[in-house]
Amino acid sequence: MLFENISVLKEDFTVGNGQYVGVREGKIAYCGAQPPEGDWGERFDGRRALLTPGFVNAHSHAPMVLLRGYAENLPLQRWLNEKVFPFEDRIDANSMYAGTLLAAAEMARFGVCSFTDMYMQIPTMAKAIVESGLKCNLCRGLTVFDGSAYKELSNYTDNIAFLKELDGAGDGRLKIDFCIHGEYTSHPGAVADVAAHAKEAGVHIHVHVSETQSEVQACKQRHGKTPVRYFYDLGLFDQPTTAAHCVWLEEEDFALLKEKGVTVAACPVSNMKLASGFADVPRMLEAGINVALGTDGAASNNNLNLFKDLFLFATLYKGRSGDPTVVTPAQALAAATVNGWRSQGRPDCGMIREGAPADLVVFDLDTPWMYPQTDVINNLVFAAQGSDVRLTMVDGRVIYQDGEYKTIDIEKVKFEVQKGTDAILGVVR
Repeated sequence: MLFENISVLKEDFTVGNGQYVGVREGKIAYCGAQPPEGDWGERFDGRRALLTPGFVNAHSHAPMVLLRGYAENLPLQRWLNEKVFPFEDRIDANSMYAGTLLAAAEMARFGVCSFTDMYMQIPTMAKAIVESGLKCNLCRGLTVFDGSAYKELSNYTDNIAFLKELDGAGDGRLKIDFCIHGEYTSHPGAVADVAAHAKEAGVHIHVHVSETQSEVQACKQRHGKTPVRYFYDLGLFDQPTTAAHCVWLEEEDFALLKEKGVTVAACPVSNMKLASGFADVPRMLEAGINVALGTDGAASNNNLNLFKDLFLFATLYKGRSGDPTVVTPAQALAAATVNGWRSQGRPDCGMIREGAPADLVVFDLDTPWMYPQTDVINNLVFAAQGSDVRLTMVDGRVIYQDGEYKTIDIEKVKFEVQKGTDAILGVVR
């Protein structure tokens, strides 16, 4: 495909107008201000459109679309124990598969080319993800309170089996990570064991960290340290780690995360909706921590439109700090793109340059809310809507374009999701 006469978001988060970008064999094969020679197949008229690198949802629980609108107006622990966990116990393979596909369709609709996901029934999810055409770092959300039970049931079976059987599926689009759900749902022996085996296998880690004030206080009562220090001391951060939320960090925590190169996946919408608080993103950025952007699950967001989180990410911390200069539009876009790719161990993604994977998104610039175009970057962060996405491409394959899902039977998936959720609610409600 050849994108013709299109505006392009460059690596320094400025915009180049009237550009040509050619895609061949899953890669960006040409970038320039002049039309390239040769046959490029389909041509995309890029006038009044913007081409950007693919967006990354750095923390999600994709099948939780099944719970959309169900568990509301509760603090996190009651939300989990009274609503979420009982519902999740009844999700069968058909619903898990359909829910994962629906989430993939929703993310692709809003320009997400890759996501980092923590959930369960991993082979079923993996099948749906590969079929969707998206990229994903996937892990099982491990909850365990007995270290011996973990060693017997999970460490030598599930994680290693998933890694051997599923890692690299979909021509490398699927990566398997290891996981601890969180400090309050884990056992120190299990954490240390996961850390050791992740290091041995050379894989990434995904974990919830310091999401609520009560979580941090309880951890300090149990272990005499914050969740960040707890995981640090047990070696979990010795491998590249994505730590979701990090709302209630304390003084030492920032330095520990920076030292270990941990990525913080900020989820501003979910944190606000669950009344968990506000992550100190300006301080994280000042400390040099890699901050990426996530939606969390649709049960707490309630959708996977990353642009809701992007807008809040770029505005919330201005209001909280009283400083309108914190979290610039460029920093917000970096969190939603290149920082997310970096967190996934995909350093060649997230840029429009020759030789890079063709993970690309086209935005419609010809909408009332995008005029006047005095600064396209500011408009993209503060004015654009997720629905402005016209095309989402992963490894050169179009996943979504102008209302059409190219890899997913969206009507069938919606039907299956509704049927599955109705069946579960008939039991748990």
